[in-house]
Amino acid sequence: MLAKITVADYMTKKLVTLSQETHVIDAIKKLLEHKITCAPVIDSKGHMLGMFSEKDGMKVFLDSVYNQGMSGKVGDYMTTETVSVDASSSIVDLAEKFQKSSVRSIPVFEDSVFVGVISRTDVLRALVAI
Repeated sequence: MLAKITVADYMTKKLVTLSQETHVIDAIKKLLEHKITCAPVIDSKGHMLGMFSEKDGMKVFLDSVYNQGMSGKVGDYMTTETVSVDASSSIVDLAEKFQKSSVRSIPVFEDSVFVGVISRTDVLRALVAI
């Protein structure tokens, strides 16, 4: 049963997004406010440029400790080399990908177009829904 479920069935389509120009403190507040672990960084045409995650926020935290300031933009801290998955991929294959990675959320593409994000929690939701 699980093998027939696709990433598209459980991915999040209504996303909290950021721009490269968003101040890092505002980005961190947005992650906390929405109780999410990461947000895609999108350009004005809707293309994904990277992801800003809790891990990137840790870089901001440490920079603020060592450099005595909390400045910078999301574009300075975001992760640009991201793992991605196709919307039609099996959720079982995705679970294997998550098992081998420390990444908690993965951008989803359909025909090279960014369409959503799927997280480890989404995979677990699929498991308990059967």
